[in-house]
Amino acid sequence: MAVYWCTEVIPLAVTSLMPVVFFPLLGVQSSKSVCLQYLNDTNMLFLGGLIVAISVEQWNLHKRIALRVLLILGVKPALLMLGFMIVTAFLSMWISNTATTAMMVPIVQAVLDQMDNTEYDSSSLCLVISNGQVPDDPRSSEEKKMRKRICKGMTLCVCYAASIGGTATLTGTGPNMVLKGQMNQLYPNNNDIVNFASWFAFAFPNMILMLVLAWLWLQCSFMGLNFKKSWGCGTERTAKEKAAYNVLKAEMKKLGPISYAEFNVLLMFVLLVLLWFSRHPGFVKGWATRLFPEGEKYITDSAPAVFIALLLFILPANKPKFIGWNPSMSDPEQTEEDIKKPFLSAPLLDWNVVQRKMPWSIVLLLGGGFALADASANSGLSAWLGHQMTPLGSIPPWAIATVLSLIIAVFTECTSNVATATLFLPVFSSMAASIKIHPLYVMLPGTLSASFAFMLPVATPPNAIVFSYGHIRVLDMVRSGIVMNIIGVFCVTLAINTWGRPMFELDTFPTWANSTTNQ
Repeated sequence: MAVYWCTEVIPLAVTSLMPVVFFPLLGVQSSKSVCLQYLNDTNMLFLGGLIVAISVEQWNLHKRIALRVLLILGVKPALLMLGFMIVTAFLSMWISNTATTAMMVPIVQAVLDQMDNTEYDSSSLCLVISNGQVPDDPRSSEEKKMRKRICKGMTLCVCYAASIGGTATLTGTGPNMVLKGQMNQLYPNNNDIVNFASWFAFAFPNMILMLVLAWLWLQCSFMGLNFKKSWGCGTERTAKEKAAYNVLKAEMKKLGPISYAEFNVLLMFVLLVLLWFSRHPGFVKGWATRLFPEGEKYITDSAPAVFIALLLFILPANKPKFIGWNPSMSDPEQTEEDIKKPFLSAPLLDWNVVQRKMPWSIVLLLGGGFALADASANSGLSAWLGHQMTPLGSIPPWAIATVLSLIIAVFTECTSNVATATLFLPVFSSMAASIKIHPLYVMLPGTLSASFAFMLPVATPPNAIVFSYGHIRVLDMVRSGIVMNIIGVFCVTLAINTWGRPMFELDTFPTWANSTTNQ
């Protein structure tokens, strides 16, 4: 399966179905227990999260958020890039990285085109006025080069920010879900150590740090560090910046005022995030424990996700009308129009839309991974692998974690992120058990590194989308991507050795991890 996933000879999702056939045939596990893995608790959480994300896309709420933030941050080149990155990262925390990128790149494109046109008009105009004819100005070719580089930087920053942003929440990207599923699989009584709140507390600061470093790196490599020019403290807006601002303003105008449906979706979305954070916050009792008997044992993060998904199919997309006390009964035309309208409005989400936009392949991919992990734990493969790795016990744990992160960051460039996490995480867990370090100490960096697909257009869909616009050569992506990988591995190593330690008690070897080696 690893070979098939890496070479993609058949589609990823189809490879993921292999355990259903071969585990029963080869006597590894019964069909019943293999098939249960394909829609388990973790996958239901992912489904619920995706349905909410689809409703946000459906009502164009993500575009409104993006434009609003960009208008607030301003349009100096450095700030504009930072704005694009912040918006993309924030949205890809909640919506799929691919959808975020697909929405952001056209906005970036429109802003850049407008800036180009304005610059071209104004510069050629000045030259005509001063010389009477249009000369081949050496400066204009220099400016053209600069403009090309800004173009590259602005588009690259979007796909990088999407990959970085996805790491911050549990449902943000596939590998995070793989980690949650594998933890539940391999360590059934781990007291829900990886949940929405705990993951966010660990990964969000890491994302902020990576985003800032990535922005500085792209600034350096594509725009040069001329702070006065790119920040423009105190200088007034140039024609280019005015143009960029006007594009954003015009796009915002096209969206019109916020509709009833958009407001409802926003409300549901905020409610879901609140439910996730307050279910089991760690430092106080969450709502699961307070409101329901044995709540912490029964309720996981998938319950609120699917609850909100249900509500989206129930709540109306238009304001409900109350016919009984309609004050405009005296106005005959108005009433006739009202009678023509259907009494019940359509719901916020339609199943056909979900059917069309749901990435079913990822759901199957996760399922196949869980089936593999389950089988390798039950058949004793994990234990055997762990045994092979006991010599690693002499190396300090931080060095192991860093090296593993680097290996995964390279490996994920040529395979799907989810497949990478699926292949490596069970191995890491058995290794941790054999050298008696906390499983999360190697699994957390492994999971995060699986998202660091920065070097190749084929590494992850956001890169492919950005590449398809044609501003970037593969070489540009590789050059920026190598440094991005180093930044990523550095941040992850820092995270697990500083704030990650007290958070997950990474210094200790937990009791729940011990049970698997005794089986």
